[in-house]
Amino acid sequence: MQGVILENINTPEELRRLPVSDLSELAREMRNYIVDTLATHPGHLASSLGTVELAIALHYVYNTPDDKVVWDVGHQAYAHKILTGRRDLFPTIRTYGGISGFPRMDESPYDAFGTGHSSTSISAALGMATASKLMGDTSRQHIAVIGDGALTGGEAFEALNNAGVSKANILVILNDNGISIDKAVGGLSRYLVKITSSQKYNRLKESVWRKTGGDEKPAKGRNFISRSLAALKSSLLSRSNLFESLGFRYFGPVDGHDVEQLVDVLSSLKTLKGPKLLHIVTKKGKGMKEAERNPVTYHAPGKYDAETGLQLHSDNSQQPLKYQDVFGHTIIELAKANDRIVGITPAMPTGCSLNLMMAQMPDRAFDVGIAEQHAVTFAAGLAAQGMVPFCNIYSSFMQRAYDQVIHDVALQKLHVVFCLDRAGLVGDDGPTHHGVFDMAFFRAIPNLTICAPMDEHELRDMMYTAQLEGQGPFVIRYPRGLSVHHDWHNEMHSLVVGKGRCINEGDDVAVLTIGHIGNEAAVAVEKLRQEGRRVGHYDMRFVKPLDTELLDEIGCRYSFVVTVEDGCLEGGFGSAVMEYYEPRRVEAERLVSQGVTLNDDNHKYPVVKRLGIPDEFVTHGPVAKLRSDCKINADSIYCEVLYLLSPES
Repeated sequence: MQGVILENINTPEELRRLPVSDLSELAREMRNYIVDTLATHPGHLASSLGTVELAIALHYVYNTPDDKVVWDVGHQAYAHKILTGRRDLFPTIRTYGGISGFPRMDESPYDAFGTGHSSTSISAALGMATASKLMGDTSRQHIAVIGDGALTGGEAFEALNNAGVSKANILVILNDNGISIDKAVGGLSRYLVKITSSQKYNRLKESVWRKTGGDEKPAKGRNFISRSLAALKSSLLSRSNLFESLGFRYFGPVDGHDVEQLVDVLSSLKTLKGPKLLHIVTKKGKGMKEAERNPVTYHAPGKYDAETGLQLHSDNSQQPLKYQDVFGHTIIELAKANDRIVGITPAMPTGCSLNLMMAQMPDRAFDVGIAEQHAVTFAAGLAAQGMVPFCNIYSSFMQRAYDQVIHDVALQKLHVVFCLDRAGLVGDDGPTHHGVFDMAFFRAIPNLTICAPMDEHELRDMMYTAQLEGQGPFVIRYPRGLSVHHDWHNEMHSLVVGKGRCINEGDDVAVLTIGHIGNEAAVAVEKLRQEGRRVGHYDMRFVKPLDTELLDEIGCRYSFVVTVEDGCLEGGFGSAVMEYYEPRRVEAERLVSQGVTLNDDNHKYPVVKRLGIPDEFVTHGPVAKLRSDCKINADSIYCEVLYLLSPES
């Protein structure tokens, strides 16, 4: 239910017609609407509950969309979406054909910048502010809302360093909730706690506020007191204020759930030129007891009871383990046998299940914050001293550390094991989170071994193989979601690097797969074989190095090869197979044209048909639907092979 005030707010213009006294009730109605909606339409709950008052205050004070607000990270922007013309569409969030779970420029003019990953808002807002200045527009406001741990990302620091001396008209709002997806870590988190918990400052603040009648003073008086106290804070802390040292005028900390105070403060800051930083303190999961108590679980809790807040759990006892949990249990098993193994993740210990190792081996498992570049080079440093780091990074987030993989790991042939969780299509989070580029961008790098398991048994074998001495840089990619077998805990064996396996032998057409998507191909091949068509299926296991001996055997036997991958077609697994076959096929055709009879030394090579992710950004929606759209599901593979087997082909 939307509430009496909310149901009449379709745009920020209508919001601005409300008296300030109605904003607290609007915040309550919006929070209830978010809780009620996400109970049956799962999304990012706790983060957006914490920014309801901020979203209201920003659109109330600023002339959006002319004034630009960039939300970082984007999953804290649900209240913003509701206020900007998408209230009635909100139940479609993260569903196929519905609105995105993140800000998207092509979805609304109020989404000033797309922010599916973290730590980008200050850079983007500074670019916008600089553009306005160059175009002679001195009135437009530029606001970067950064929270959920995103300030630990290196790009955020780079942008702060630049913005502080730029004299640009930019406001950075630090939404300090002490947590990202998991609990915030590192020195910056401790620094912010120090600011907000300084007893000396808070006693002085309360005394000055009371003696000067701050609550009873008119707005200008309250603003003066607030600014004076903020200026005094730096001198009371044991060291200078970090943000002021960088060139920002610092204000705060301010209660991020007092919407009237936020309106008051933002109205005052609106008139100040130059770089400013407003530090607000919020509660992740605000207004829902279960989410406040357990913001990690309720970051994206799935379905829950809107009345009680309790999660609605399905019976998973009959389901296979998730790939991430297989990783989490297996790294502990390996680390117990090999004391040089350590685990690393950039702020995703629960998501990738490294939290299991952190609980059992806290000295050998590291959460380095939202800092993928640092995670990779930190791993390189460990490897340089003889450790075997397993660096677990989501595939789409690994894009942010490409240079470090090349320069710090591959170039130096250091023994780092990269475990790419969420490889392939991930579903409801959409194009910012689909892990479809890793095979293509890693395949170009020398010295890397790249593999992908078809099931959890292969994942465990690949992890076992990767940690063996002498392997060098090793990449293992695996998908989000359930694995294949109930008996996941197989005895681990060493694999021969660069060797695939034959699942079914056949004639005419061979299906070559890499990774979990091979299970879709297995369904298609089994159906074809039941119909009497001898179709071959090969699990190649390794993208780099390719099993060229197996490819030669396939080349002798089949006229057509179909490659299937859940990665991009351009430069991916299928391209690697085609790059091997095509020059040999052309040479074989040249020999035939000259009357040479082909034998085992000069094979006839097959025609290659590639199935994978097309050259476009795939939308959000159920993985099964997205695989169907991309023609990499069992039905599509079946139809493609059937066509190749037809006389017309």
